[in-house]
Amino acid sequence: MEINIGSRIKKAWNAFFSRDPTSDYRISGIGYSYRPDRARLRRGGERSIVNSIYNRIALDASSYTIEHVKVDSDGKFLSQINSPLNDCLNLSANKDQIGRAFRHDVFLSCMDEGCVAVVPVDASSDPDITDSYKIYSMRVGEILEWKPDHVKVRLYNDKTGNKEDLWFPKRWVAVVENPFYSVMNEPNSTMSRLIRKLSLLDIVDEHASSDKLDLIIQVPYTIKSPAKQKFANERREELERQMAASKYGIGYIDSTEHVIQLNRPVENNLLKQIEYLTNQVLSELGMTTEILNGTADEKIMQNYYTRIVEPFLDYFVDAMRRSFLSPTARSQGQSIMYFRDPFKLMPISSISDVANSLKRNEIVTTNEFRQAIGMKPSKDEKADELRNSNMPETTNAGNSKETQPTVKEETNQNGEMGL
Repeated sequence: MEINIGSRIKKAWNAFFSRDPTSDYRISGIGYSYRPDRARLRRGGERSIVNSIYNRIALDASSYTIEHVKVDSDGKFLSQINSPLNDCLNLSANKDQIGRAFRHDVFLSCMDEGCVAVVPVDASSDPDITDSYKIYSMRVGEILEWKPDHVKVRLYNDKTGNKEDLWFPKRWVAVVENPFYSVMNEPNSTMSRLIRKLSLLDIVDEHASSDKLDLIIQVPYTIKSPAKQKFANERREELERQMAASKYGIGYIDSTEHVIQLNRPVENNLLKQIEYLTNQVLSELGMTTEILNGTADEKIMQNYYTRIVEPFLDYFVDAMRRSFLSPTARSQGQSIMYFRDPFKLMPISSISDVANSLKRNEIVTTNEFRQAIGMKPSKDEKADELRNSNMPETTNAGNSKETQPTVKEETNQNGEMGL
């Protein structure tokens, strides 16, 4: 039977029109005007410089690809493994987060809290019964309490829409630590001191933005007697009326009177301390203002990725390997690795030059370089040979395998052989 366009449209599903009018009554759970599962920073989330540092590192770390892979006996990448764990890491970690958003959540929460738990929410088997199970969804949880073998984790339940406090065995949750804990999370660390100073500055700003000016008027006479105090109060009220009646808040005083501003020295001192602590935090982390504002050159960025970003990834994948890959899986060559796209840091011509230089100097083979940048090894036998492809191959005797010129022998008139 021929199906025309009209019949196809009638049978098509539409999100607005093809709905059961009673289906809304089956929608359960608590409603929010915001994402309840989203990480809420406990310290310094609203502080611009602290948030800039946290977000910069989390964004750059989450841009790395993290994969469940097959490795060779030397731990080098062979191929990806088509597994639910890979789907969690790169496609959909749970019903609310894509893979990259989940990774960003891990790194951001790790910097804010110092340590987080990655919990397998949906799995093929009970992790308490077997070490071999498939993970279908996972979430990041806040660690509230530590026991010798268990951790208490505050975890979002996507079935109810609430966060719940649950106990989990340490052996089957991935506990991810902040590699810069001493700089960011210690009670008296540089970052903690900076956050406290920023909080004080906010208090000063709120006080300064109120109707109070915090001024002292020094009058040219003593005010010990009741009459002088009354006169001084009248003078103060007069100044208040002047300021209130002025369109731009301008008043005048006598030449013998002096105005003393109380809050300015405190604010200026705080600003100097904040500037010092900000520079100290950047120095201890190995960051620069150019990294934050996007003007850093390739050399600075390379140092930043190596010294700051990759330690977060090392801690993350190590925790995942220990908790989510059984000893049997690890013995079979399964691993979790991260890869950085080299094309983001340098042009293709530079990548080609690096590869050519390493091969020409017989430092790496073609397949070793391909594995280093996350590509499958080539099946070509020559791709595993450590030699300069621009040079001719040599035999065991040390002679070149190139075709040697043939020597033609001729016989002269006397019957002697000659060249």
